[in-house]
Amino acid sequence: MKFALGVDIGGTKTALGLVDSEGQVLSKTSLATDLSLTPDEMVGKMADAARTLLSYNGLQAADLQGIGIGAPGPLNTRLGQIAEPPNLRSWWGFPIVQAFQSHFAAPIVLENDATAAALAEKWVGAAKTADHFVYITISTGIGAGIYSHGRLITGASGNAGDIGHMVVDPAGGACNCGQRGCFEYIASGTAIAREASALLGRPVTSKEAFELAFSGQDPAMEQLVHRVFEYMGIGCVTLINTFDPELIVIGGGVSQVGSPLFDAVSGYVKRHALNPSGRTTPVIPAELQQDAGLIGAAALIHIKY
Repeated sequence: MKFALGVDIGGTKTALGLVDSEGQVLSKTSLATDLSLTPDEMVGKMADAARTLLSYNGLQAADLQGIGIGAPGPLNTRLGQIAEPPNLRSWWGFPIVQAFQSHFAAPIVLENDATAAALAEKWVGAAKTADHFVYITISTGIGAGIYSHGRLITGASGNAGDIGHMVVDPAGGACNCGQRGCFEYIASGTAIAREASALLGRPVTSKEAFELAFSGQDPAMEQLVHRVFEYMGIGCVTLINTFDPELIVIGGGVSQVGSPLFDAVSGYVKRHALNPSGRTTPVIPAELQQDAGLIGAAALIHIKY
């Protein structure tokens, strides 16, 4: 059996897992992405956590087939660098592959985190039989991994699928990227919490906003959620019209809302996708959920993509 280390770096948390060549997670751990530390110091903590995982499983660094890293974009995967992710400003321009190479001799691969999660869903998740699909993560932010003609579409620098910053509604307000009405700014979990908090005049989580909307006792929350679901439908129709996938897979924390989201988005797709075949594109939940990132990062090592 061959083993890879998957590293899924987020703005607040980094998950690490040992994953075998069948896509099974042997063991995993996580640590806070401490932005008070330098990136090099943080990579040192990740390396220590990885060694602990290896030791716990009776393995050594020499037993690793490789290390896959999924990180939020923009990246420069060709140079192995974190470029300019909004939630990791102190990491801008950081040569993360080189930093890991100072701790491990194994091959190291860097890809966008949503791209890695798409590969995980293809490998052992909801898209195993699909040769053309788009994986969308809707959580703190929004991103996508694009799989077409039997391979990942990553782009010239590894940033294909950064759909969170495609404009969906210019009237939706100013995004931190400088555009107005970006998909992420108006339909992510962060956006739902921000809008719900403004409506109710107190801090509200996205989970609470959905609960209030589905209770049938708060018309303002119902309208907010209906609008967000429509934005998600617009995003999916845009992707269907652009890539002609056979499947849309949605993951991330917001997808845990379940049937109300998938029914609403599927209904929008049926009404508005341009191609008749596009209107029947299945929109389904991801299978791997919280482990998608680290399994996908390990998949960068285990399988050809």
